[in-house]
Amino acid sequence: MADIVISDLSKMYGGKRVLDRVAMHIVDGEFIAVLGPSGCGKTTLLRLLAGFETPDEGTIQLGGRVVSSREANVPPEKRNIGIVFQNYALWPHMSVADNVGYALKIAGVNSQERLQRSREALSVVGMENLAERAPSDLSGGQRQRVALARCLAAKPSVMLLDEPLANLDVHLRAAMENEFVRFHRHTGATMVYITHDQSEAMALADRIAVIDRGRLVQFDRPRDLYREPQSEMVARFIGNGQVLPVRDVRPEAEAAIVSIFGKDHRVRARRSEQVRSSAKLSVHTSAMRLAQPGDDGFAGKVERVIYRGNHSQVDFIATADPALQLTLHAPADVAIPADDTIQVCIRDGWVIPAAA
Repeated sequence: MADIVISDLSKMYGGKRVLDRVAMHIVDGEFIAVLGPSGCGKTTLLRLLAGFETPDEGTIQLGGRVVSSREANVPPEKRNIGIVFQNYALWPHMSVADNVGYALKIAGVNSQERLQRSREALSVVGMENLAERAPSDLSGGQRQRVALARCLAAKPSVMLLDEPLANLDVHLRAAMENEFVRFHRHTGATMVYITHDQSEAMALADRIAVIDRGRLVQFDRPRDLYREPQSEMVARFIGNGQVLPVRDVRPEAEAAIVSIFGKDHRVRARRSEQVRSSAKLSVHTSAMRLAQPGDDGFAGKVERVIYRGNHSQVDFIATADPALQLTLHAPADVAIPADDTIQVCIRDGWVIPAAA
């Protein structure tokens, strides 16, 4: 079993709290992504999981065993953890096969078994025909596959991936996303994927942990993060969401009637939502549309229209709140001049729960 239980984990650097009482339970075999803006604490969490750092507070358990605490720290080589780094960390003077088998050699695995496990691992990632090549002769995507094969050969129960696609171009990223999914299915290992790219996280992970300024702000399935953010930070961060002020929140069963600039809209809300005089509403661009005849929308002033092929991106400000800049997608064949006044309706939104 490779459950990971992180309890009230904190880490300080130079008097600054980089991680602040982070707690989560990662189930055996789960693929989770740790997502957040630059400097939020993602890499510090990975280093603590790997055993490169010791926490100032809290504990980490792997498979029911405490491996990190303030009092004791199990070294990285004793954790049965594989790590794929952003820069691949391949030895330039070794062949592909030797790179894959190097950790096994250090661990004392005999040459015959080492060769067999290296070949099997390279076959899984489609690199068996390049076993004798040098890393310098490979593309970025191929080097990443070698790094995956090296982990696979070691048979880890947990894999940590530190922004593994950051150095690849957009076309290779899409191909490697499929590779990671296939790799996860093949190994069944618990995988923790550190990234600042939310499209990667949404495509790959069973659940996503969003970290902001050292704190875990939400740990949820991609769909729930997108549709039901629990804070304004998550609402803005995931899917480039937009946040609108609303008034007169009147709950119904898993819904609520809210006033958006004086116009009533029916939106989604948690079942326990209370009557409130004001709240924040999470809205995605796809949920905003130009009002049709008979709709009771709110007014906005167009600032810019950008042609995007199958739609036009319309940037506008709400007439009732000139400080609020919003965006919607309009049909590409609808002419909307700058400075025009438009009427806007909200097709879907989520009332952000009140802070505890």
